[in-house]
Amino acid sequence: MPSKVSCLYMLTVVCWASALWYLSGSRPSTAYVGQMTFTVRKPPPRLSKNDTFSNIRTRSLNPHNFKFLINEAKKCEGTPPFLVLLISTNHKEFDARQAIRETWGDENTFGDVRILTLFLLGFNTEPVLNQMVEQESQIFHDILVEDFVDSYHNLTLKTIMGMRWVSTYCSDARYVMKTDSDIFINMDNLVFNLLRPNAKLRRRFFTGHVINGGPIRDVRNKWFMPRELYPDSRYPPFCSGTGYVFSGDVAELVYKTSLHTRLLHLEDVYVGLCLRKLGIHLFQNTGFNHWKMTYSLCRYRKVLTVHQISPEEILRIWNDMSNKKHLKC
Repeated sequence: MPSKVSCLYMLTVVCWASALWYLSGSRPSTAYVGQMTFTVRKPPPRLSKNDTFSNIRTRSLNPHNFKFLINEAKKCEGTPPFLVLLISTNHKEFDARQAIRETWGDENTFGDVRILTLFLLGFNTEPVLNQMVEQESQIFHDILVEDFVDSYHNLTLKTIMGMRWVSTYCSDARYVMKTDSDIFINMDNLVFNLLRPNAKLRRRFFTGHVINGGPIRDVRNKWFMPRELYPDSRYPPFCSGTGYVFSGDVAELVYKTSLHTRLLHLEDVYVGLCLRKLGIHLFQNTGFNHWKMTYSLCRYRKVLTVHQISPEEILRIWNDMSNKKHLKC
């Protein structure tokens, strides 16, 4: 007889398929939507493309006065976790979240090393997607949602939400990693080679792929930065937002610093600004790759992260590496 979780999981998959069908243009009947048992919260006002920049330009501080719509306030109770994984994602990426849950984000991968996995989202302007995420949360209990609009230009808010959650509900976590849902992580390297559970805890520690660069002024570029928003010609050193790791104490320091730091839409640059204010040094680590690498067992054994990996590839790579641990390179 299938377990309750298995049945709920299958229900979630079916509901996600229905949601994607709904959004693709084939709308379900009113009767179907009425069968949903989750509260439909009133969405925030719909934003135009320029609203985010306009708000940023006129706001000198970042009070982060958003409310949790979905929270896991008790997830950290008990033994303090060795590592908290904060994964930026969006509502339609159910397949990516599920692939991560079954591979590098599996909280039971290392029985004697406690790991917590949390997915970070904002509020979607499509009510059916909010309903699907709410149902997914009730099954897996690994989702955080605040009431800002989920968009590319609000990625910074997702990261600050994660920092806020750690500092509020999991302040005793030893280490934290912020990453994205299209990343493959070599957890053996991360846990046992970089962080090392038996080693002394490092304070004010921050590492990743360190970038030294300046603002791009081309309005057509994805990483365009308006001069009136950031007038300087150089950014402070920052770690690529595809994946960086820091000690648990840094979460509270960055969160509190962000409350008094003018908001920028480029999440990794913004965290770099906060770290500069705090006087925290960033350690370069070549194991953090912010680009895609062709898979080979020996190459992936040497890295910490790889970017632009699909859910199918995450599953395939994880299974191959797990089944061939006995092979030498």
